[in-house]
Amino acid sequence: MDFFYMYYITNTCVSNDCKMANQEFLEQKPGFATTAIHCRVESKETCTGVVQPIVTAATFQLSEPVVEDRIYYSRCGNPNRYSLEHCLAELEGGKYGFAFSSGHGAMSTICMMLSQGDHLLTDNEIYAGTACLFRKIISRMGIEITFTDFTNIKNIENSIQKNTKMVWVETPTNPTIKLLDIAAISKLAKSRGDILVCVDNTFLTSYFQKPLDLGADISMFSATKYINGHSDVVMGAAIVKDEKIAKILKSLQMYVGAVPSPMDCYLVTRSLTTLSLRMERHQQSSLTIAKWLLTQNHVLEVLHPGLPEHPQHELAKRQSFGHSGVFSFRHSGEFRESKTFLCALKLFALCISLGGTRSLVQLPSTMTHAVLSEKQRIDIGVTDSLIRLSIGLEDPEDLIKDLDQAFKEAFHK
Repeated sequence: MDFFYMYYITNTCVSNDCKMANQEFLEQKPGFATTAIHCRVESKETCTGVVQPIVTAATFQLSEPVVEDRIYYSRCGNPNRYSLEHCLAELEGGKYGFAFSSGHGAMSTICMMLSQGDHLLTDNEIYAGTACLFRKIISRMGIEITFTDFTNIKNIENSIQKNTKMVWVETPTNPTIKLLDIAAISKLAKSRGDILVCVDNTFLTSYFQKPLDLGADISMFSATKYINGHSDVVMGAAIVKDEKIAKILKSLQMYVGAVPSPMDCYLVTRSLTTLSLRMERHQQSSLTIAKWLLTQNHVLEVLHPGLPEHPQHELAKRQSFGHSGVFSFRHSGEFRESKTFLCALKLFALCISLGGTRSLVQLPSTMTHAVLSEKQRIDIGVTDSLIRLSIGLEDPEDLIKDLDQAFKEAFHK
């Protein structure tokens, strides 16, 4: 690689990408970082330390035989979880927060708001794990599932039925990074009856996207990813504004019991204090690397919403404050080149997951989306030449060098 081009990329683009991104996207409202650090709820079970203590008690002694509005049993409520849920709700622009033992725990519990005979409508490019949950588990509850292309609002309009009770939105989609218009979908759903709109906000977090402000009823996410950001906790969450929805979710959370441990809640609360800093760095580095990938001969397409080349770039600017570190690209080779490329990387870890401090890479067709049939994968564009990157917090110039040598290994031998 030309030295002067590398110098330009790493010294000019890195310093300017954040400013450019902020000019492209919606302007971030002030106070996010302050809220993330100071939004903490104290209770009788905690002390006033600068760092919240971990309360591992399974049950709590009461002063009178009444449990309403009290923390009395950790499945039903815990000081660490209570504080985390409050903070997550504040950051998301909601009133009520619910933490779960995993993202799938959150999704499963939300789907239990539905009843036999109801209809759930979703996009055809949602994450394979979500699609399998819907097809293999939720459908067994007597709930009808329809998959369609949500980029065309007419498809949604034509697919809504009299028994449609929930519209499930994932934006950006995993791993094709397709964007969906949350405001337009929410408006349509509300015009057709009492239909809940749930948005999977895992990829952007509340820092870059606020689904509730755009009309969604529930914003859910895998907190395992960017919210925690250190690849050491598995957790999910759901945030709502409406009290009626909150009461249903609270009851389901308690009786289904898919709740996180106090230690995990403590760790995620810790991570929220650096969320804004981490997301800005993820954004800067991913955009720098995405631009570099556009210059590579063997790269056919770079799927990053911060690039004008992305088909929904204008939508990204309307509904988000920026983009995170996860994006995908397609190369001109096939499985052999993908395997060689992935195995040649030294800084990128070949892993399923995203959003951590270390950069990760994966081949969706044989990893996260291997559970789908070949036809299902091809239909949504998950081919053997589609590679997904999760850009971490390393120096971007080092990541570019790593990608460059891996390309040479894959395409020049």
